[in-house]
Amino acid sequence: MSSFKLREVFKPQKIEPSEEFDTIIIGGGPAGLGAALYSARYQLKTIIVTKTIGGQAVLAPFIENYLGLPNISGSDLVDKFLKHIMNYNIPIVIDEVVNIRKNDVKWIVETKSERNIQGYVVILATGSERRKLNVPGEEEFIGRGVSYCATCDAPFFKNKTVAVIGGGDAALISALYLAAIASKVYIIHRRGEFRAIKTYIDRVFENPKIETIMNTIVLEIIGKDKVEALRIRNIITGEEKLLKIDGVFVEIGSKPPTELFKKIGIETDENGYAIVKPDHSTNLPGIYVAGDSAGGPYKYRLEQIITAVAEGAIAADSAAKYIMSLKRELGKSKV
Repeated sequence: MSSFKLREVFKPQKIEPSEEFDTIIIGGGPAGLGAALYSARYQLKTIIVTKTIGGQAVLAPFIENYLGLPNISGSDLVDKFLKHIMNYNIPIVIDEVVNIRKNDVKWIVETKSERNIQGYVVILATGSERRKLNVPGEEEFIGRGVSYCATCDAPFFKNKTVAVIGGGDAALISALYLAAIASKVYIIHRRGEFRAIKTYIDRVFENPKIETIMNTIVLEIIGKDKVEALRIRNIITGEEKLLKIDGVFVEIGSKPPTELFKKIGIETDENGYAIVKPDHSTNLPGIYVAGDSAGGPYKYRLEQIITAVAEGAIAADSAAKYIMSLKRELGKSKV
């Protein structure tokens, strides 16, 4: 079965209202699925609650740095993860978490559809949301030339001119992917050099269909019924000009779910990421954070799929030790 069809035929499981769990994992991306695998292998009753399966990983047009799978799309890799998880019969509920609160020794996860799921620990692997340019025309032209996903929307721009905004790995990967479909690709970056790995930088400069515009910001996205141009400014010279394009792909990074963290009471760093200890525990006993939304002095920022999976495994291992210790204490109190 192809990976795409695997996710197409996947049916979220139903759970009983009174059903309780050891581990509740919030998020269905690499960190969440990695945590679920390890939690299930520790024979802990585990559930995944997520808005989508795969997170941002599923949007990657190609992945070349996942060990053992040198050339695979994000969609195919995520489906391999999902197929592995399904072997453990872990229930996956498609829903949105709106609150997490403590009830005696257990945590209660409240969802948008009014579920209340109880568990000894919660592992938050919520990932992060795409940042926006916040310039005039951006909101107006979403779906009409403004996109945040090259793999989703590239086919609409066959033999057309597009711009990619950003200078990291994601921006350059998107530009390379688009160059195989569009007639011309501009990369617009506010700095004088890219912050991507050298392999992607070299490929960009070698590709005759890609042109880089450095030290430049986007001031406005212009059009009538669809995107027609960008108004851009060189931050060194101050020169402004119009760049005619048919589409713009925004790849300027992501931001964590800070509002949820603050609502729950999780301490965050200056950038809004959850402060985690080396074992991915937080200031709240029984609450762990893994993946892109984790932060603090012990978090090494290497936002890759392989590290997200590893962080999920670490969080699950730490959570398992916490649960076993908690159950021992509960057992003693009942004697």
